[in-house]
Amino acid sequence: MKLNELRDNPGSSKDRMRVGRGIGSGKGKQAGRGGKGQTARSGVRIKGFEGGQMPLHRRLPKRGFNSPFKTDYNVVNLGRLQEAVDSGFLDISKPVTLEVLLDAGVCAKARDGVKILGQGELKTKLILEVAAASKSAVAAIEKLGGSVKLLVEVPVETA
Repeated sequence: MKLNELRDNPGSSKDRMRVGRGIGSGKGKQAGRGGKGQTARSGVRIKGFEGGQMPLHRRLPKRGFNSPFKTDYNVVNLGRLQEAVDSGFLDISKPVTLEVLLDAGVCAKARDGVKILGQGELKTKLILEVAAASKSAVAAIEKLGGSVKLLVEVPVETA
């Protein structure tokens, strides 16, 4: 075999459609662009434009609210902590903080801190310093003799 004999497998690539070459070609006259008007022009079609009628996205009422003060935690389950301990990524003699979890690869980026949830089983005593934790997670950690220090103060609601 020589370099000039190299070819693609038969049928692996299609020739491009040559449009606008007469009505006998099957893609002549309007070349697949439909009739006249805005949709036949290039670069003028407006998404959501309904010919002057109020567009659907403006007719419908606005709903919902995105709080600018929302906290976005890294959610870590107890089972994931145990996996990191078993594989040697977490040192159980030192407190487990956000930085330790980032170095261990448990969390990808810092966000607003770490929240520990109680899914999975923890078999090791750990000292955690995190932003938040669920009641079930705190109970499971303290049952093994560990401790949870919350770094973010939870506001107490006054009625």
